[in-house]
Amino acid sequence: MAIKFEQVNFSYGAGTTLAQSVLHHVSLEMKTGAITAIIGQTGSGKSTLVQHINGLLKPTSGKVTIDDFELTSKTKEKELVTLRQKVGMVFQFPENQLFANTVIEDVMYAPLNFGSNKEAARSLAEKALTRVGVAESLWMKSPFDLSGGQMRRVAMAGALASDPEVIVMDEPAAGLDPKGQKELLNLVLELKKLGKTVVFISHQMDHVIHVADKVIVMHDGEVSAETTPQELFNRDINWFKEMRLDLPKAGQFSEKLEKAGIKLSRRPLTVDELADLINKEIDHE
Repeated sequence: MAIKFEQVNFSYGAGTTLAQSVLHHVSLEMKTGAITAIIGQTGSGKSTLVQHINGLLKPTSGKVTIDDFELTSKTKEKELVTLRQKVGMVFQFPENQLFANTVIEDVMYAPLNFGSNKEAARSLAEKALTRVGVAESLWMKSPFDLSGGQMRRVAMAGALASDPEVIVMDEPAAGLDPKGQKELLNLVLELKKLGKTVVFISHQMDHVIHVADKVIVMHDGEVSAETTPQELFNRDINWFKEMRLDLPKAGQFSEKLEKAGIKLSRRPLTVDELADLINKEIDHE
């Protein structure tokens, strides 16, 4: 499903003396079946932005279109059931969305809520738990007895169980070790192969380079860039300093080389590309 923001403004406590404006005239597009990364410094409006995709928040003004569903300030709560069946959300802190007595019950909740019978819901939950790598030995445990990384996997399974068309992930790699992070990135790519539209927030630029088709940069509640990872990470280093963003590790290393007087012909974005450039341009000088 395609997602489009048109001149979206959002304020917490809109219409009160305590109103806090967070999003300002946000217009952007996310294509069907693509992986879109949302990046930006803490407080830039990333989480507020993605919570509009499944109607957890509604624009103070402007419009968000998800497929053929239009979300505005006037959208009624009962209308959001249709939207939330199409959009699965994984929050930044998984403990905020886990509540049931057992892991399997927690993951069954969405399918049951959207009309599946108990047998079908369990089958969907088991499939989702297996997909994200939650061992069967954990299915009857309380989700609150799990490690942070395991809780995040259960939360992801809960978002996937109802087979939504859009998956939104807020910092999905948080709490995962390097092996778990690699498995997560492979899962994101698998979801794309299944035709899902994936939106994820990340502070890890190497993850963005590895999986994203498009990157949206948020800064002070506004869209500062909407482009490909390749174009974005080849911008002038001063732009990244202004946005308070890091380069991928390979790019950071090439900047250190340049300060040491060793300039490569281009900024590498992956470790393999960095190694290739060093072999070609430094070893053979």
